[in-house]
Amino acid sequence: MLAAQRLAEDGWKVQLFEAQATVGRKFLVAGHGGFNLSNAEDATHFAGRYGVESTRFEALLEHFSATDLRAWAADLGIETFVGTSGRIFPVAVHKPADLLRAWLGRLRELGVEIKTRHRWLGFAGATGLRLRDESAGTGTGREFVIDPTATVLALGGASWAKTGSDGAWVPLLQEIGVPVAPFAPANCGAEVAWSSFFREKVGRAPLKNIALRVNDGPAVRGELMLTDYGVEGTPVYALIPQVRAALAAGGPAVLHLNLKPDLPPATLLQKLRQPRGKASFPEFLKKALHLGPPVPTLLREVAPEAATLEPEALAALLTAVPLPVVGLRPLDEAISTAGGIAFSAVDDNLMLRQRPGTFVAGEMLDWEAPTGGYLLQACFSTGAWVARGITLRLMRNEE
Repeated sequence: MLAAQRLAEDGWKVQLFEAQATVGRKFLVAGHGGFNLSNAEDATHFAGRYGVESTRFEALLEHFSATDLRAWAADLGIETFVGTSGRIFPVAVHKPADLLRAWLGRLRELGVEIKTRHRWLGFAGATGLRLRDESAGTGTGREFVIDPTATVLALGGASWAKTGSDGAWVPLLQEIGVPVAPFAPANCGAEVAWSSFFREKVGRAPLKNIALRVNDGPAVRGELMLTDYGVEGTPVYALIPQVRAALAAGGPAVLHLNLKPDLPPATLLQKLRQPRGKASFPEFLKKALHLGPPVPTLLREVAPEAATLEPEALAALLTAVPLPVVGLRPLDEAISTAGGIAFSAVDDNLMLRQRPGTFVAGEMLDWEAPTGGYLLQACFSTGAWVARGITLRLMRNEE
């Protein structure tokens, strides 16, 4: 949609085809848990959130940054603010539907022709596209071919299939020789083999102000949610690439949970050496460290002898509670996906090398990033980037 807007603003005639009954469905779903558009993090750290593709994203973010996104939203009448975490949100009165409504209105003002319930079926010849008009709502309809001067494919990854992001496009790209890395869940929950007792007693429970790491990796701070299947939450999502890599290598993927990351080790040990008297283990943890339920149950789950440990051993447990991960949640539950079209398959303008004139943007490409505004920003930035590439290409062709 941003590519369509930028191209229309450059004076090109633009048609936007959408397989669903309405456009922007995943955009709306992404806003359900807090409409986090981007992040105010400095450019270097921001680009670093994209891992091995950080250098590439430096250029993408320079072209369309978080500041540019805020200005774009403001131009649509949607004011934003930076939260205490650095995340960028619309002000409280604005919902995802408000922004999308204003955006669609702008596209129509620019003359963008939006055709919903039109499904892309594949390529036709050197530049053509096969489409099917399903507007009758029967799933079948008239098939036809268009021959655009340039094409942008922005078909999403493979999570949240109900929004249309189902990865069904993969065979169509592979047919013309485009390498596509298999999709894998990203920003998802991690499964831990809890006992039935733990699942029944704890269910869903938050653990605030914790730190989490994978094996001996760096720690991530935040809030963890214990669930009946394992754990989820921002720190878990940030560590999924390392968890996935450890699982794929066949080695252990253990999340180590620090329940008191702000407490110096010496202070923690001092508090644990206080006499317990007649206090029970849960009472002692509550009084000495302000650790209430479900912490005692969690400690006994991973270390049945936790209540009888010496202070030194208990301190070690509290700062590295082992949570062995046995798997990741299903792909369709993931907030986003890893995998997709390899960057080696596109040029610097994100145009397919196998099909000149066809550009790709968003989650179709093989990148991943944590939650916190980085996902939507990447989609916006790649959309703006391909619009730039198309305009440059079309202007060269007209010379």
